[in-house]
Amino acid sequence: MIMGVSLLVIAVISYVLGGVNGAIIMSQLVYHEDIRKSGSNNPGFTNFKRVYGNNAAAWSVMLIDILKTAVPVFAAAVYMDAFYGMWQFGAQFAGLFCMLGHCFPVWYSFKGGKAFIAGFATIWFVDWRMTLIAMAIFFAVLFIGKYMSVASCTAALSCPIALFYLGYSNVWVEVLAIAAAALVIVRHYPNFVKLMHGNESKFSL
Repeated sequence: MIMGVSLLVIAVISYVLGGVNGAIIMSQLVYHEDIRKSGSNNPGFTNFKRVYGNNAAAWSVMLIDILKTAVPVFAAAVYMDAFYGMWQFGAQFAGLFCMLGHCFPVWYSFKGGKAFIAGFATIWFVDWRMTLIAMAIFFAVLFIGKYMSVASCTAALSCPIALFYLGYSNVWVEVLAIAAAALVIVRHYPNFVKLMHGNESKFSL
């Protein structure tokens, strides 16, 4: 009963904080525009960078999206580890709800981004070895293929696979990792449609 209440509180806090969107905030604060009405209309780092360029504002978007996830994920991991010995589960559980908040934010009529950065911020607290593997795959695919969507989904898919071989403290950690990867991939569906039609934009620094 107490654990159930704890998970409910973690889920709500993580979802609410996850809904804070760096791209929307910075586009309105710096440019007095709404990123959801520019470029691909996606309120994420990649679209923000394409619309406004590679500048401090763009990297501030990434910083906001990392911090809004890292703080609740770390707090949940510490709490769950202290009371139940479930660090990995606490981190992955909070991370998934941060990702859901980013994708379906209550602050912005449930229309958000694709949660890759939120997912990236999460996996550091689940297993740093998995993170290094995912990062290596992400950068390799990105710099070879130049498609952010393909690199993001490939890296996301690698996480539960790597975690399976590296080992997890609880089977639910693996289940949540699979759900998080599936969320990232499903959210990138429009990008794959564009890719099939040759309309997907390539990423460039």
